[in-house]
Amino acid sequence: MLRRRNLLTTLLIALPWALLLTLWHQYPTTHYLSLLRKETDENVTSKVLLNGTSALREEGFPSCTRQQQSIGATPKIIQNYVYSRPPPWSDTLPTIFVITPTYTRPVQKAELTRLANTFLHVQNLHWVVVEDSPRRTNLVSNLLEKAGLNFTHLNVETPKSLKLGLSWIPSHTPRGTLQRNLGLHWLRDSFSNTAPPEGVVYFADDDNTYSLELFEEMRYTRRVSVWPVAFVGGLRYESPKVSPAGKVVGWKTVFDPNRPFAIDMAGFAISIKLILEKPHASFKLEGVKGGYQETSLLKDLVTMDGLEPKAANCTKVLVWHTRTERPTLVNEGKRGFTDPRVEV
Repeated sequence: MLRRRNLLTTLLIALPWALLLTLWHQYPTTHYLSLLRKETDENVTSKVLLNGTSALREEGFPSCTRQQQSIGATPKIIQNYVYSRPPPWSDTLPTIFVITPTYTRPVQKAELTRLANTFLHVQNLHWVVVEDSPRRTNLVSNLLEKAGLNFTHLNVETPKSLKLGLSWIPSHTPRGTLQRNLGLHWLRDSFSNTAPPEGVVYFADDDNTYSLELFEEMRYTRRVSVWPVAFVGGLRYESPKVSPAGKVVGWKTVFDPNRPFAIDMAGFAISIKLILEKPHASFKLEGVKGGYQETSLLKDLVTMDGLEPKAANCTKVLVWHTRTERPTLVNEGKRGFTDPRVEV
């Protein structure tokens, strides 16, 4: 009898709840709540995706927009190319003035483009490009305008009589001498009536390869800083000799190691203030033997004892005199394979 009462009590409690649950599942509100829950989940996912996209855009990633078209049609892709620009100018960082002589030849644009792409990563850099030409060419002008760098474009032509007079000995050909001197003259003229900025002057030929680390090494030069250069003088690299005390005491080179400054043009930087203090210091043409151009300038600026070794006491190579291979153009102009309107 007691068991029947317990069973009846259980049924009386369970049946009403079962009836209520059945009615609730059949009511329209349940369907509405399930849809609302699904919509809420989708909105959360959409917000996450949108936030992720916004974050990518804020970080400056180049955008590539794809337009949606009807099914079966070929999708059209619109690419927005973003060209790099140099880092923002700093009022507290020393300026690097880079003087680059250049001349017309088939690989000129390629060389200058590679150099510009390097300089775009260097903060507070002003590029002084000097053409060996009677006028500034459109090729170089357009390249500099599009590069996005701080630049000055100059030109001076090396007289043919000077080239002919010295060209019988290849090492005596005065390549870039007048152009580098014009760059120095521009610097002195620019700061003749104004206080010069903190910074350095560096002679960067357009056929070299430069590590970004090199520019940070030279930036805080007090007078004249020096470092190794690779692929010059028939060696893997040439370098100043540095004593345990951190002083330059000689030169690791085969070609005339007794030169006062047996160093390549790419192996030193000069304080802008020192350039302005010595207005007559320049590269000499007359009476200067081949390989002595660097000495003709540096001897008027500094002594060996005043040189500042950089690049881990001249144990690291940060610049390479690579030179671009001269292209073979023997078929140019044959059978119509030429178009002077295309700039190379």
